Amino acid sequence: MLTQAQEQTIAATAPVVAEHLNTITARFYPLMFERYPQVKSLFNQTHQKDGGQPRALAASILAYVGVRQNPETARQIMETVVNKHVSLDIQPEHYPIVGECLLVAIGEVLGDAVTAEVADAWGALYQELADLLIDLEAQRYQAFEQKPGGWRGTRRFRIADTRQESRVIRSFILEPEDGGPVADYTPGQYIGVKLDIDGVPASRHYSLSDVPNGRSYRLSIKREPHGVASRFFHDQLTVGDVIELLPPAGELTLKDGDESLLLISGGIGQTPLLPIAKQALSQGRQVTYLHAAIDMDSRAFAEAIDELAATYPDQLTAVTVLEQGDQGDHQGRIDQGLLAKYLVPNTRCYFVGPHGFMAAINQSLELLGVAETHRHFEHFGPAKALEAA
Repeated sequence: MLTQAQEQTIAATAPVVAEHLNTITARFYPLMFERYPQVKSLFNQTHQKDGGQPRALAASILAYVGVRQNPETARQIMETVVNKHVSLDIQPEHYPIVGECLLVAIGEVLGDAVTAEVADAWGALYQELADLLIDLEAQRYQAFEQKPGGWRGTRRFRIADTRQESRVIRSFILEPEDGGPVADYTPGQYIGVKLDIDGVPASRHYSLSDVPNGRSYRLSIKREPHGVASRFFHDQLTVGDVIELLPPAGELTLKDGDESLLLISGGIGQTPLLPIAKQALSQGRQVTYLHAAIDMDSRAFAEAIDELAATYPDQLTAVTVLEQGDQGDHQGRIDQGLLAKYLVPNTRCYFVGPHGFMAAINQSLELLGVAETHRHFEHFGPAKALEAA
């Protein structure tokens, strides 16, 4: 707990820190990688180069400062951070590294303004946040370990099968090397993957693209032209190869209730929404599955969607929107008019895809009167405000 003097110092200096926080976090990461190169593999370097990760860190710090006086709200708002940390196997020993480098970055950016009292107050604030995250993450690790088929840390999985879902998306069926059962997860979640790419360690997380079955996990990965990990999966990994998995995580999951669903995906955004669709249909809910692709060769999971439509003909409406070609149900892009065509009152809307796609969908749904509580989305990379697109 911060002292009264520390609280006063935080209140007095928070506006200045907030003003320079993007600069501070942009300096923080290179500094940390220089001092502690062993943690570099935990971070996607693409998100470092485009500034996404530093901006996400800055937003998390600002969010915590704004809600920390309400512990329950603070725990809720840190849920996204906890999920990402669980998928990366972040441990208590990582937090002193971050704290040290963050405070040095603050000192470098703000200079003489960072007195001993200011450094002490912000150090105490960081430790308060670190203690909260360590506690929440410990609960998650323990809960997953205790589940049937659960584990702690990494577990080795062998690629049992692969399937080309589209021109650029391939599915990988992963079974545990030890032959034991695998823990269930909530449809819509993702899982952490630890790789060794030509001798260089790398950590990524990918959506689990099917519902749980107790025997295996399925990852469906788009080959990105400049994606180090995705090209490794597509170009080098094959049946029989082994990778390491971490516990599933993620909060883009089906909300309880009987409302109809409008699931809106762009490209690889299908991967968390397809299992959500299967779960909702099994519960008897009405689902409209609206998917946008460049062309038919880019449309993944066509057979799976067709099977669902045949199994649930009175519940599922499957709609394909193609930018190119005339084989889909609609041509062009998903816009406000098209959303209005399939939107019914009190619908829960889930949407995943590229950032610009999600920003446009979110704005259209808002204009159509869909409440924020009924708009659900998730970023594949660092979280960012949709309004900024």
